Amino acid sequence: MRFFEAFRLAIQTIRAQKLKSSFSLLGVFVGVSSLIASCSIANGVNRYMTEKFAQTLYGVNTFQLRRQPMFTPNVPDSVWRAWRRRPRIRFSDAEAITEGLTVPVMTAWQSSDQVTVSYANKEARDIELTAASERYFDIKNLNLALGRPFTGEENRSGAPVAVLGDAVAKRLFADRAPIGKSVRIGGVPYRVIGVVEHQGSILGFPLDRFVVVPALSPAQNLVNPPGILDAFLVKARSDVEMREAMSQAEGVMRSRRHLRPKQDNNFVLDTSEGVQRFWAGISGILTTVIPGIVLVSLVIGGIVIMNIMLMAVAERTREIGLRKSLGARRRDVLRQFLAESTAISL
Repeated sequence: MRFFEAFRLAIQTIRAQKLKSSFSLLGVFVGVSSLIASCSIANGVNRYMTEKFAQTLYGVNTFQLRRQPMFTPNVPDSVWRAWRRRPRIRFSDAEAITEGLTVPVMTAWQSSDQVTVSYANKEARDIELTAASERYFDIKNLNLALGRPFTGEENRSGAPVAVLGDAVAKRLFADRAPIGKSVRIGGVPYRVIGVVEHQGSILGFPLDRFVVVPALSPAQNLVNPPGILDAFLVKARSDVEMREAMSQAEGVMRSRRHLRPKQDNNFVLDTSEGVQRFWAGISGILTTVIPGIVLVSLVIGGIVIMNIMLMAVAERTREIGLRKSLGARRRDVLRQFLAESTAISL
């Protein structure tokens, strides 16, 4: 029996036994679908973590001068305590770095804490208050849906103006226009001058529950003591220029902190690489586990097909006997069932 003829007979048999064929196809579908879905999910999450998540936290071609890294998973208590003993970042540090950089960059100050924002009889609790300088919006790529960001003059004068995140604006004002209204941030009155576009969330963390005020405004005292920063942000035009700026900033800080050549830095120049390294570890685990899951799915699919074909052989003993009595050889019968298995798999 030629293979083409065996394949034609296999198609006829599959059509005649629709229920059994459907179960066989289901087994193949489960295995192949698991393979495609697992690979797609792994690639999608990798892209999401390395691009959107890291870039939203840190920005593109951006580093942050901090007392400790912003992203610190699974850090021992001893390391955490050592970080907390480090000197705080000061406004004067940021000014010294700005003066010492020869690379063209954008810079911004930032300090953050959780506060309550209120308007009339409405409150928004656990809102991230960010006291920042005017270039913060450019470095973080924050686009405004309404109004405007505050200016350099408003920052230097400590003007009581605020830019709200989308969720805060909706919570306090619903469908009313917020621009020009006065809100209270930690009990301090601020005039709303802008609302940032809706950003959604990342891994379940909301990105719209914040309010940004000038770094030198009264609410700064709710976040840090006078003259103290959480972070100094530096954004370069390219990765190469960012690395050069980081090297220069490190030199300025080591000089200001009077660190000897063999002493470790008591500050950190933080980038998105920390997040990417952390995710690379998780991704490595997924890369190890996912093939096992896919293999199990494929084995299950193969077992389903095997059992269906065993049932088919058991039920068709008369047909097999008739074929042999008419001169069919053992390999012809085997070829027939292999053709049916192949047709189902394809």
